[in-house]
Amino acid sequence: MKIRILLFFLFLSTVTLAQQVKVEVDTTNIRIGEQFHFKISVSDTANVIIPKLENLKGLEVVEDYKIDTIKNNLIKKYLLTGFDSGAYYIPSQQIFIRNRAHITDSILINVATVAIDTTKQKMFPIKAIKSEPYTFDDFLPYLIWVILGILLIGGLIYYLKTRKKEEISEEEIIAALPPFEEAIERLHKLDEKLLWQNNEVKKYYSELTEIIRSYIEKELKIPALESTTDELIDTLADFNDAKTIETSRDAIKKLKELLQEADLVKFAKSKPLSHEIEEDRKDAENVLENLKAKPVIEEVETETKTEEKEDELE
Repeated sequence: MKIRILLFFLFLSTVTLAQQVKVEVDTTNIRIGEQFHFKISVSDTANVIIPKLENLKGLEVVEDYKIDTIKNNLIKKYLLTGFDSGAYYIPSQQIFIRNRAHITDSILINVATVAIDTTKQKMFPIKAIKSEPYTFDDFLPYLIWVILGILLIGGLIYYLKTRKKEEISEEEIIAALPPFEEAIERLHKLDEKLLWQNNEVKKYYSELTEIIRSYIEKELKIPALESTTDELIDTLADFNDAKTIETSRDAIKKLKELLQEADLVKFAKSKPLSHEIEEDRKDAENVLENLKAKPVIEEVETETKTEEKEDELE
């Protein structure tokens, strides 16, 4: 009888420990480039260690969210995706609770590709091999192109050297401007590069968001360049609620949408349409115009009035 009772309590203890850690995903079937959430739930908050998500094969971490505490539970989320078709495992994770290890279950994720209809591909006949002997005239056009290429490369090197000196001095001038004027000038320089018009959308969004983050860091003294999108938006929302900056909820919302769009372009290989890119460019300038540090005017005016009163008393 005692052995049965002991076995019962051992079984109950094992079940309780197993329920302390839980893993789940939004879906186990995605297409190439689609994103899904992987969540680790721990029913404890004291002395919990969640190691970094590593050893992923075929899957990539798009975003690593900060740990949340909800009703005495720790919640850790990751945004994942896959760019190669196949079946891949999210491996078991080792979670430490009060210096005791807990092993989670592994989860199988199926990444499917999009089938291509080969019946709609245009077919071309195979050209016959040319059997005529080569002559000097055959090589003459190539020789001319080689000479022109050498001249072009020499001229390009000379141009880049002189242009680099001009750009360095121009960058120094721009860097000396106030944060808002510097950001606007850099936006105009970005427009002149015509990046997205030349199919360099990812580079365009990287520079666009870097300009905005750099402005926020200089103007509001926030580490915007090192923060994730969610961290930056949460900080701005807190500052806005505390009335320590001059902005609006609409400006913060537009900034969040712009940064999320840029993350999709950079990490999920999304490609927005031309009118969407132009709209994002307008939103970027609108955010800069409506996101400023609150000037300390009241304190200065109070000190001035106090000094005037002291002078009158004297």
